[in-house]
Amino acid sequence: MVIISHDRAFLDQLCTKIVETDMGVSRTYVGNYSEYLLSKAAWIEAQYAAWEKQQKEIEHTKDLISRLGAGANSGRATSAEKKLEKLQEEDLIEKPFQRKQMKIRFPERGRSGRSVATMKNLEFAYEDNVLFNKANLSIERGEKIAIIGPNGCGKSTLLKLIMGLEKPKAGEVLLGEHNVLPNYFEQNQAEALDLDKTVLETVEEAAEDWRLDDIKGLLGRCNFKADMLDRKVSLLSGGEKARLAFCKFMVKPSTLLVLDEPTNHLDIPSKEMLEDAINEYSGTVITVSHDRYFIKQIVNRVVEVKDCGLQNYAGDYNYYLEKNLDARARELEREAELEEKAPKVKAKSKMSKAEKEAMKKQKRQAFQQAKAKSKGSKNAKRWN
Repeated sequence: MVIISHDRAFLDQLCTKIVETDMGVSRTYVGNYSEYLLSKAAWIEAQYAAWEKQQKEIEHTKDLISRLGAGANSGRATSAEKKLEKLQEEDLIEKPFQRKQMKIRFPERGRSGRSVATMKNLEFAYEDNVLFNKANLSIERGEKIAIIGPNGCGKSTLLKLIMGLEKPKAGEVLLGEHNVLPNYFEQNQAEALDLDKTVLETVEEAAEDWRLDDIKGLLGRCNFKADMLDRKVSLLSGGEKARLAFCKFMVKPSTLLVLDEPTNHLDIPSKEMLEDAINEYSGTVITVSHDRYFIKQIVNRVVEVKDCGLQNYAGDYNYYLEKNLDARARELEREAELEEKAPKVKAKSKMSKAEKEAMKKQKRQAFQQAKAKSKGSKNAKRWN
């Protein structure tokens, strides 16, 4: 099976070998995506050390040739010249290429108060589809929160309620009173761009206090070269539109970022650029994302939309996984105990006692392995 994907968690789960193609050169690494990052870092370090060593040897050989010159030492000079020629042509070690990481920053405007947003007894429904019933949540300055849950449970609606784009049926959703300046990135933000405007015009109209050179610099860091600035938005690819939407989003100062599926249509370098920018941002971040790898890099709190309420986990995504595995393991143990205590009704099952015991054991082992895997990856960090 051959897979091409920007989903790093997916690559971690399935792949046993990664083939990287860059600058016309392909290199193969054994392992999944996380192992590829470590292996690549080790290869670059070793290659750079070998390159440095050879460069010193080349400089030493050149210096030797210069000192020997002609006359009695001409034979040694000729030998040194042949060695230099071999070093520079046949045995030359190339300096490892490292693609320059794009750097961006979200502009901030001061510092918000401690209370950023509060939901009290929130109720909301689309006709008969109840999404929230007596839900409560408090968000404080500096928190970086992932809102998670199954499709259709109300994650994006919760962001709209925070932004005041939807009104609760009952209860209240309040932003903090002191200097809470939200900046909202909608899931379809790229689709909302004006197709008749140019790349430069799109960002320029949103940048109130930016100099033209700074806007061009931002676009350049997001891979929009000078010859692209006058290109119509309608001529851009999906990925280019997504990057342009982010440029437009980024020029607005804020103390609160509200992000709905921000990594959609972004390639891996762009995702890493976004992760770095969020980690450097001192304000508050609330995000909805199906990209679990992205969530692991940035959040310090998880809120799960569950049973029309909001379940809080005061830790990162690995903490959330660990707590849920613990709960599921306890649930399985309770089910096993109840099965053992329950009266045996032969008509209900054709499985033998031994088969049932084997199935219980198999379930327990599966969840213990998943739990161990979660703990093992808890402190894993992406190599930059």
